[in-house]
Amino acid sequence: MNIEKVAVIGAGVMGASIAAHISNAGVPVYLLDIVPKADEGTGKNRNVVADTAVKKLLKANPAALMHKKNARLITTGNIEDHLSLLADVDWVIEAVVENLAIKQQLYRQLEKVCSLQTFISSNTSTIPLRQLVNGFSSEFKRRFIITHFFNPPRYMRLLEWVSSADTDPKVINSVREFADIQLGKGCVECKDTTGFIANRIGIYWIQCGLLEAFRQGISVEQADAVMSAPLGIPKTGVFGLLDLVGLDLIPHIMESMQQLPEGDAFYEINQVPELFTRMIADGYIGRKGKGGFYRLNTADGKRVKESINLVTGEYSKSEKPVLDCLKVAHKQGLTAFLSLDDKNSQYAWTVISKTLLYAASLIPEIADDITAVDEAMCLGYNWKQGPFELLDKMGVAWFVDKIKQQGQEVPDILRSGNFYKRDAKKPEYRTLSSGYQAIQRPEGVLLLADLKLQKPAVLENASASLWDIGDGVACFEFHSKMNTFDMAILSLLRDSLKKVETDFKALVIHNEADNFSAGANLGLLMTAIHQGDWDSVESLIKQGQQTFMAVKYAPFPVIAAPTGLALGGGCEILLHCDGIQAHAELYTGLVEVGVGLVPGWGGCKEYLRRCLQLKTLGGPIPPVVRAFETIAMAKVSSSAVEAQELLILAKTDGITMNKSRLLADAKAKALAMSRDYAVPDAIEYRLPGKTAKVLLDMTVKGFRLVGKVTEYDVQVASRLATVLSGGDCDISAPLTENDLLNLECQVFTEIVKQPGTLARLDHMLKTGRPLRN
Repeated sequence: MNIEKVAVIGAGVMGASIAAHISNAGVPVYLLDIVPKADEGTGKNRNVVADTAVKKLLKANPAALMHKKNARLITTGNIEDHLSLLADVDWVIEAVVENLAIKQQLYRQLEKVCSLQTFISSNTSTIPLRQLVNGFSSEFKRRFIITHFFNPPRYMRLLEWVSSADTDPKVINSVREFADIQLGKGCVECKDTTGFIANRIGIYWIQCGLLEAFRQGISVEQADAVMSAPLGIPKTGVFGLLDLVGLDLIPHIMESMQQLPEGDAFYEINQVPELFTRMIADGYIGRKGKGGFYRLNTADGKRVKESINLVTGEYSKSEKPVLDCLKVAHKQGLTAFLSLDDKNSQYAWTVISKTLLYAASLIPEIADDITAVDEAMCLGYNWKQGPFELLDKMGVAWFVDKIKQQGQEVPDILRSGNFYKRDAKKPEYRTLSSGYQAIQRPEGVLLLADLKLQKPAVLENASASLWDIGDGVACFEFHSKMNTFDMAILSLLRDSLKKVETDFKALVIHNEADNFSAGANLGLLMTAIHQGDWDSVESLIKQGQQTFMAVKYAPFPVIAAPTGLALGGGCEILLHCDGIQAHAELYTGLVEVGVGLVPGWGGCKEYLRRCLQLKTLGGPIPPVVRAFETIAMAKVSSSAVEAQELLILAKTDGITMNKSRLLADAKAKALAMSRDYAVPDAIEYRLPGKTAKVLLDMTVKGFRLVGKVTEYDVQVASRLATVLSGGDCDISAPLTENDLLNLECQVFTEIVKQPGTLARLDHMLKTGRPLRN
């Protein structure tokens, strides 16, 4: 059964955010909540709770909506007047307060109004399914499941689902397929136990990290530093994560865990330090309050990040810790880091070893296999490796020996060697019977990581690789730091284009990192500027231009499949491809002006072409103005949908909601395009020249007069205007692409010779932020 209309009941933060994400999928959704008692029978807005929730969605940061227009798909109402609307919906998601009686009262109302074909699920995170459906008919139980979204639903990919022996498999399959393909979720089946998988382990890890820091005298900065990068855990670590989710939620979560079976290891850490309780009482509940373990304080007109002392409870300026153990972790790896006789490493070992032992003890109580646990922690807590993958990384035998030396009991599941086989042609995991079984990917999922196990790269160097992904399609992968473009990537890309021309039908440009590309390697440029080596600067620009032009005019289709950041040069290569199949979470733009440069690898030329082809921009000057505004303001999309609005993605380009399906979708697009492929015709540009240049310069000088831009910004913007207007050209004499590329190279070189450019680039590399003076 297809899901074409959904209802969410409960317009709190979670319910409203779920509704928002369903609208992101282009699916109409009802959002209902109670009628406030004060408004009953008064003639006031009885939908005020849901209406207010949608208003908050429109202002939310980070944005819950991929585009504000998606809010039009959300119809608000209340459960007293509008439950009848649910008669024609395909799926109802209950997201009301965690109170069993209130939930069951709602379910009895839903039984009366919903079709027998309507799926019903609860977003509960604490109440077992068996309790939720107790006393209900077999017909209700047949179409009821738990679907536990993680907050915020747009960004957190995990969806935990729980069913029972009474659940119709068709219900499970329909909801799982919708959540996977249209909502972009990684759907993980859980047993009907308290906390399911991710929170059962994640909350235990947080509690261990919290309590051990107090016990061992570790500062919040030290704790977060050693509990993040060395273990493949987000940089928020423990205390930063507590600030993010809210300290006030922890006592409620701890209370919900009281349903765990007697003897569970969770009870040993089920306590809250006195300082923690005092912080909540004083309003220091994290980012949504006055601050938490970290806070932003204003001193001398500047905002200063401070952290709390876990002993005294006093705040002071937060300093990034410089720890020798982190250098060991970076150079020698995880096992060496955890083996150090160092208080910070020992803290990390204590916390992670307890967490891994706890996870190992929960199989098969919470899940039938280890892959469900690892996937849940990766998708729900953004760990790079789940617990069993971490055990393999550090060495199961090493871990067991260390545990034995400490006199701790070793769970049986740790006595049979590694949990994964990576030397087979398909990744395999260890089953509970100690045999190995291939990991089954859902149909339509194609992962580069799996393909790499099957055959060596066709071509490769230190920064990039070319892979055969089957059916005559190759994949070009960046793997430099932050996937920034260097000479090695440009060189291998040119070689790959020649290889694909002889041996393949099409090329996909894709990688499985968090970010597609952060642009050009500014370090290379800085070295040349520092040495005054202007020939090298020009060579770098020319090589990028020639490579991207070779991509554009290759005799086969080239499809880009980006996700995350695609900035600067990363955006420029998208603009040169025949098509784009983007992950929905695409943050892309020509940001060079933000660091004091202009796009130099054809980005100006290609973006200007898109503006000139937009029929709504009549006359020669409006397209130039549109391109200038976008590039000069360094606009970046906050989603793939916004990238279409910015004209970086064309209407014919595709958007994939589930990142795991991106490569397969891009491959299908490349194959479809290869059937009747023709090399695009060369483009001519009829540009207004000096007329547009004068107009753009006057606009920027106006901003300078009111202090909105710096003098350096004026110089950069003026040179950008030169490129986009065509310089000294006459509109009757069209420019070629090479003419515009030469202009880009010329003004780029002029800019880097200016005093102040090097300082701006250095500041950007060190801070990640542009210098504004």
